[in-house]
Amino acid sequence: MATPFHLAWFTSFTPPAWRSPWGGATDREWMSGDYYVSMVRQLERAGFDFIMFEDSTMVAEAMGGTMEADLKHSLHSPKLDPFPLLPLLARETEHIGLIATGSTSFYPPFILARVMATMDHLTGGRIGWNIVTSSEDIAAQNYGMERLPPHDERYDRAEEFVEIVTALWDSWEPGAVVADRETGRYADHTKVHPIHYVGKYHRSRGPLNMPAGPQGHPVLCQAGGSPKGRDFAAKHADAIVATNPRIDRMKEYRADIRERAARHGRDPDDIKVLFHLGPVLGETEQEARELHHRVFGMEDPLQIEQTLAMISAVTEIDFGALDLDAPMPQDLRTNGHQSILDDFMRRNKGRTLRESLPERAQLGPQVVGTVESVADQMEAIVAEVGGDGFLIRAETGLTHTRRYIDAICSGLAPELRRRGLIRDGYRHRLFRDNLRDF
Repeated sequence: MATPFHLAWFTSFTPPAWRSPWGGATDREWMSGDYYVSMVRQLERAGFDFIMFEDSTMVAEAMGGTMEADLKHSLHSPKLDPFPLLPLLARETEHIGLIATGSTSFYPPFILARVMATMDHLTGGRIGWNIVTSSEDIAAQNYGMERLPPHDERYDRAEEFVEIVTALWDSWEPGAVVADRETGRYADHTKVHPIHYVGKYHRSRGPLNMPAGPQGHPVLCQAGGSPKGRDFAAKHADAIVATNPRIDRMKEYRADIRERAARHGRDPDDIKVLFHLGPVLGETEQEARELHHRVFGMEDPLQIEQTLAMISAVTEIDFGALDLDAPMPQDLRTNGHQSILDDFMRRNKGRTLRESLPERAQLGPQVVGTVESVADQMEAIVAEVGGDGFLIRAETGLTHTRRYIDAICSGLAPELRRRGLIRDGYRHRLFRDNLRDF
């Protein structure tokens, strides 16, 4: 029998593909959360392990030194805070995990620890934290900073941050809440402890003024790509978000994470490395190929502009100022997402920027075809990479529609389940237990 893999969905609390013929009224209704409520119901019925909301708190100006492209294509703005959304999604579901993003560069550790523990209680133990260090100076300026610290220092700060929040979650011993009516004692003070954490970057007295949630520690998710980021992810994460369209690099990445995890004394099987994937589905192979070309062919000037604006915002380099038909530069440097930039340059050496954009727009392997052939391709990738599963990602301005979600949940997922490749139900109450089920 086939070994099942995990299936999750990567998204943002942003406008879906409102320009699409299948966009409906999503240009405004998404802000109520209703779009994501209907989405998460679909995902749970399809057997997804979790939905993860990335987040950022900026209106990007990297392209052309203006907000125009970012707002025109609704890339980083408008974007609502996903934290308040998760309890709404939990009320409409029973099992699926719910992950939101919180930056170690902008949140105070005590607030993050308290918010996550509160949501773990509200969701019955289904919450997760996507740990980011943030990479945009323009976002840092919203929090009173002139610029972000250098890349590696951001991870040093994140290391202390995680140490503090986990110590705060542990500051109430199991059984600290006694609720003894006869003695009138709600909590046993001998089982609640200050943490007195003093580090180079952070300090906190503690204890947390509430007990930890049902999971104790929420599920931790991370997306480290640089050597420093990989080591951080291997040390702390339960789930890792990985981006690479090449099978050999996917295989190398997962092997490296597992080796680093073992060096940190962890069981590598406790870490689920999930790779981005944007399946393009059609009723026939030809229909799927034609759809793929329309979505990623870069023939629409608006699509070219949108892709340039996205990578400009992520790397803080104005790609709109570069010659589309000149070779991809190999000497670009950033204090932003350096691993994304390095990989983009390396994979496209000798190609023009215009030729490079379709691959940049597609963050995972090209998986195109009918439901049956896409399932074949996914099964073959897992067999080759040894991977733990996939994060389905719909392009916000292109394919993120209810129609696409239904194609995945009502077409692809049932085919994967028939083959024994994804879960057939949730055996556990808590998110982490389901994640570690296989």
